[in-house]
Amino acid sequence: MKICGSQFLLFILLSLFSLPQFQAEELSKNARVSVLTCGTGNEVYALFGHTAIRITDQATNLDIVYNYGAFDFATPNFVGKFAKGDLQYFATSEAFSDFVLQYKYEQRAIVEQELHMTDAQKQSLFDELSRVLVSNEGTYTYKFIDKNCTNMAVDLLNNILGSNVISKRENLNFTYRETLFPFFEGHFFEKLGTSIIFGTKVDQQATLLFLPIELLQSLGTTKISGKPLAEKAEVILAQPNQKPPFSWWNNWVVYLGVLLAILILNKKIISLTFLTLIGFIGLFFVVAGFWSLHGELAYNYNALLLNPLLLLFVALSLNKKTELLKKLTYLLSACFALYFILMLNKIHFWIVLPLFVTIVIIVLRMGLTKKPWILELVHTQLLIALGKKVPY
Repeated sequence: MKICGSQFLLFILLSLFSLPQFQAEELSKNARVSVLTCGTGNEVYALFGHTAIRITDQATNLDIVYNYGAFDFATPNFVGKFAKGDLQYFATSEAFSDFVLQYKYEQRAIVEQELHMTDAQKQSLFDELSRVLVSNEGTYTYKFIDKNCTNMAVDLLNNILGSNVISKRENLNFTYRETLFPFFEGHFFEKLGTSIIFGTKVDQQATLLFLPIELLQSLGTTKISGKPLAEKAEVILAQPNQKPPFSWWNNWVVYLGVLLAILILNKKIISLTFLTLIGFIGLFFVVAGFWSLHGELAYNYNALLLNPLLLLFVALSLNKKTELLKKLTYLLSACFALYFILMLNKIHFWIVLPLFVTIVIIVLRMGLTKKPWILELVHTQLLIALGKKVPY
């Protein structure tokens, strides 16, 4: 199973075959080089697609697909290295027939774009890929945006072509977060999770080619000396027109239902348990921001909402430290207000808003003796909606 390196939570198996073509050989003048763009899938590891390079030479019965983005599950301290961001990834290869068979099984598309390269450039590319596979240069430290299966292929091709002719040409005003958002259709909690786990880096302007579909689009408009770099895209394997399967739990109804239930039940043990969970998530964000080498986790302003101080809030509430709890409530309120302002122009504002409202209401309800008028209004409307008696 192959997975694009542009996914933050990646899963990939090692290639099953060790091919004799790893040793560099002379390509014939009929050799072809193409970029393969693989479609998305419904599994988490397949949400963003995959990029690979294919080299074909009928004269020597050569037909190999080269991939960046594999890792070894047997790596010592695998989970720790993956979380920290220093897990070593490497390049692999396999026969094209095996590559197609796997994607056919996963019901994912394969689109091919043949590149117009000189014979010398094709040979250089083949030599470089063959050399990389058997050298230490075949390993690298993966970066979600900066070093994945797509931009590793782009860098390699640009190096062979002699300049940065392949670059991003569309949606230049989008942020990385905005670029990723549409890929989570039908995967609600994955969208919510990535919305809150990523920090400021994904809010930067998306200038790098880091998604397979972007590379496909870019190759379609790239020219060298006034001539197209790539042939028109050819569908090797069509993808069934299917929507993500319906999930009884992975949807916005469950999300809103759980949050609404917490507010309506208004039970201290439930509210404190909820805030404890939120506090630990925020603590993880802070620790990961300093400890992890994943740049996407750094400077995570979502920790203003999923705030580690909520753990202190829970402790003060359990110990009935009323005055300290009140002061902490004001501090948390300031954090929430700042977070709200920061979120106003973010694409994930609406998906996080119900969580924001729930946390704010619980904190104000438990932390202040005199309830704010807006909180009283919300509580009254909830009682009316449920047909319950409104206290006066």
